Parts: sequence; C-alpha cells; structure tokens
Amino acid sequence: MNLHTAAGDVAARASAIIDSMKSMEGPLLPILHGIQEEFGYVPQDVLPLIASGLNLSRAEVHGVMTFYHDYRDRPAGRHVLKLCRAEACQSMGGDALAERVKKLLGIDFHQTTLDGGVTLEPVYCLGLCACAPAAMLDGEVYGRVDDETVDEMVAEARR
Repeated sequence: MNLHTAAGDVAARASAIIDSMKSMEGPLLPILHGIQEEFGYVPQDVLPLIASGLNLSRAEVHGVMTFYHDYRDRPAGRHVLKLCRAEACQSMGGDALAERVKKLLGIDFHQTTLDGGVTLEPVYCLGLCACAPAAMLDGEVYGRVDDETVDEMVAEARR
C-alpha cells in the first residue's frame, strides 16, 4: 500500500465516523472519541474533514481537541501509564512518584519510550482521592501507589 492509498483509507474511515455521528446533538466530542478509538489517536489530517462535516472552523476543532487531555495527536505506546496530577494525589506524594516514573522510563509526560512500549500521560483525577496517589495502567486503576507499586507497573509496562 502506498502513502497516498493509506491517507485515502484514513480519510474514508474518518469520513464514515463523521457521517455516522454528525446528526447527533453536540457531535464533536463523540466524533473525536470515535476517531481516536478507530486509529488510536486523532490524525491531524482528519481535523479539516471534521470541521467541514460539522460546519466549524479548523481552529475550533483543533481548540477542542487540544483542550481535552484524553485526545492524542500521535499513536500511543503499547501500554499507557496515567498518573494522577490532581491536588489530593500531589499532597500524598504524587510529585515524587511522577519524577520516579519519568526517571525509570526516561521520558516526560506526553512522551513515549523509544521502543514504543510505554506512553506516560498526566490525568487530572481518577476519582480515587481517598486512596491517593493514584495511577492507571492500560485502563486498570491503582490506589495508594508507592515506590514498589510504581516499580511493578513500569516492569509490567515494559514487558
């Protein structure tokens, strides 16, 4: 498959998602979710398609996409590790844990390890404030995260 065919396939798949949801009330967020579910991220090339399909400006679509931290503009690693950055988690040692994870993985937030294994993302509340600090690895939440838990999570993500 050549690059032109691949781009056409992405556009066709994205257009199908847009067409299936554009008649909904407030369709932009569901469309962005649908596209990210389909591709694992929201390709920049589909933003003009969304804007056109919803009669919005590209700036409006881009603004919404970049406002919400859950949308990615590039593919994630095989594993996604999210660390809670909300106040309760920070007050219970979340900053030190975040620094430990960054050092163990050799990356910062919004980055992926060079081997494509792990993407590290901040999240602004996992709803486990009473069990702070909290983290999520591939959709599974962890409360009362400590150094040992971090080491286990990083080891699991590196497998």
